[in-house]
Amino acid sequence: MTNIETITLEVADTAAAERFYAEAFGLTTQLRFRVADAPSDGFRGYTLSLTVPQPADVDSLIETALAAGATTIKPATKSMWGYGGTVRAPDGAIWKLATSAKKNTGPATRKIDAIVLLLGAADVAASKKFYVGQGLTVGKSFGKMYVEFDAGESPVKLALYRRKALAKDAGVAPEGSGSHRIAVGAAAAFTDPDGFAWETTASASLS
Repeated sequence: MTNIETITLEVADTAAAERFYAEAFGLTTQLRFRVADAPSDGFRGYTLSLTVPQPADVDSLIETALAAGATTIKPATKSMWGYGGTVRAPDGAIWKLATSAKKNTGPATRKIDAIVLLLGAADVAASKKFYVGQGLTVGKSFGKMYVEFDAGESPVKLALYRRKALAKDAGVAPEGSGSHRIAVGAAAAFTDPDGFAWETTASASLS
């Protein structure tokens, strides 16, 4: 089975990126970084989400992210799905902070329940078939709009969302070109139908 073992973000300054993610979200071991300057314009075709227990945790993480240098894309608000907002990290990655809860049950704990990599797919059904062929197991599927794979023991959950819908959910225009600026580390190396590169874990972690 091919599951995500690491996420490597391609950034201009690895030390600055490490500092930001530690201060913003308390992520110190879950992400890796390497220097890259490949052109990247507009929406990179993916978002990373942190799902948390309650709205207070969303607000707390957004507050520290902004203090560490992130910028607001969508302020946190209630929706029919729960509560959440999106920010852009200094390296350009889009992060969504969200919870399915609509009310707080106590003070913020900043606990992160899951890290989710959402890839924007031009054809969700085709990409789903591709990933199943790579050994992933479908956990949830909503037609041609959204697919979530079973994460197993992986620290990161993978999901596919129609590209335009993902951009809308993030609060950005769907147009974009150039590098995705992300590498997925796993046991096998391949490139998916939307150009996202999966590399062996050793290759993906090189700085």
